[in-house]
Amino acid sequence: MTPVMLLAAEKESAQVTDWAARIGWLVGLALFVALVYWLMREGWKWRGTLQGDLPELPTAPSEPGEATLTMSGRYHGSTTAGQWLDRIVAHGLGTRSRVELTLTDAGLDVVRPGATDFFVPLEALREARLDKGIAGKVLTEGGLLVVTWAHGERLIDSGFRSERAAEHNAWVDAINSMINKTETEGAR
Repeated sequence: MTPVMLLAAEKESAQVTDWAARIGWLVGLALFVALVYWLMREGWKWRGTLQGDLPELPTAPSEPGEATLTMSGRYHGSTTAGQWLDRIVAHGLGTRSRVELTLTDAGLDVVRPGATDFFVPLEALREARLDKGIAGKVLTEGGLLVVTWAHGERLIDSGFRSERAAEHNAWVDAINSMINKTETEGAR
């Protein structure tokens, strides 16, 4: 026998993978991920319970009037006004969705396919502004239309993003001018 053949005969085959240990690790990892998901879901439900004092969301009137502005885009959620990380989840306000916004003389109609629609009466509107973020969503400066409105005892910020971000300025101007007009008429 040649020395090369002797060396080849002395080598052992490579260690076979221990499948039982590998499967055990995968099952353990899957259980850990399921536990984390369950805890996150319970936290979401707990937050909704804490916000149970929030009244039911208003619905649009049967005759809201002629549309001043309309917008298609995304609804990114609602937070306590001035606290961009304090998400409100009660009554479906924490659910992100597509949105169709319509501004009329009666207020702001928020239609969300697959989620709860709501209406913000004109007298409940407080302010509209451009911002860069709301709980769970951060964009470039001015990339988010944030509408502040009163609901029950709370002031709420709701974040919207149009499919065409250039529309945001027109929305801010229109909502704020409607609010100012209402305040001026109310002062008389």
